[in-house]
Amino acid sequence: MRVAEIPTPAPVVDAEALARNLTTMSAALPRTRLRPHVKATKCTAIARDQDARGHTNFTCATPAEILGMARAGLGADLLLANETVDASRLRAMAQCGARVTVAVDSSETIESAAANGIAEVLIDVNVGMPRCGCAPDDAGRLADAARAKKLHVRGVMGYEGHVVGLADRSARVEQTAKAMELLAVAYAAVGGDVISAGGTGTYDINTYATEIQAGSYSLMDGAYAELGLPFERAFAIVATVIHVSPTYAVADCGLKALAMDHGNPSMHDARVLFCSDEHVTFVPEAPQHVGDNVFVWPAHVDPTVALHERLYLSEAIDADANVIDPWDVDLRGWNVDR
Repeated sequence: MRVAEIPTPAPVVDAEALARNLTTMSAALPRTRLRPHVKATKCTAIARDQDARGHTNFTCATPAEILGMARAGLGADLLLANETVDASRLRAMAQCGARVTVAVDSSETIESAAANGIAEVLIDVNVGMPRCGCAPDDAGRLADAARAKKLHVRGVMGYEGHVVGLADRSARVEQTAKAMELLAVAYAAVGGDVISAGGTGTYDINTYATEIQAGSYSLMDGAYAELGLPFERAFAIVATVIHVSPTYAVADCGLKALAMDHGNPSMHDARVLFCSDEHVTFVPEAPQHVGDNVFVWPAHVDPTVALHERLYLSEAIDADANVIDPWDVDLRGWNVDR
């Protein structure tokens, strides 16, 4: 099959670019210095390649990702970098045969973890991004509470998500340092062997963490591509032109095929006007014809991947390139019973 024969819209992955991205990261952060975040690809085939390169510990965002990784034999050391109080999902993770660590940031999440068989936790600390995580000066109390419930506290976690996308590298460096100062306060009270933090945008800046949770580096996207990182954009959506007018063209790749939280996608040699449910309307630099293939490059790869059932690994992101292998996006969704 050639890329032009794939039913559209569909995600295409450049095999050589992906391999170069994985190689670059494994050289920069070898072995357990990186805990790849599988939420970026939701694909055990890519995780298996990362594992083969020495990255045997993984970060997950959902219990379904944890269980899918365990079923794939990739459960040497899995971290749920997210809070949950769902008893059935906690029990499923505790019983899946993998080493599973769960993030906790409150008495309730600690109680739920302990009551449902979880053995190991990290204290999740708010280091500046208003999402989950306890106050740094409350981390010690929570660690003590977890240990009182017979949980093994491995250390701390803090995600500088408000920093990883800053365009100015000097600002990223400065703000990362401030975030890690907060995490250091928590770690001094908690102890343990693990300080987990970071992302693709700070993978080479955050030297305080013992492990970095980068994930998007493997496929990359428009937002991270603006930061001058040594990773290539290896992921695009192949679409088909379905309408041509004198001033614009339309392809079958819209909001239901693309994540738009980071803005419009981009296209080579074209200007995207807007996306609607099933359409991208764009102004091409060269004449387009109904039936032509075009490639749409998402601004945010992680949630874009999650919209699709499979990735098409190909020799290149080109209509005439050969498809090497279809890879299931087998970690998508929230159903833990698959």
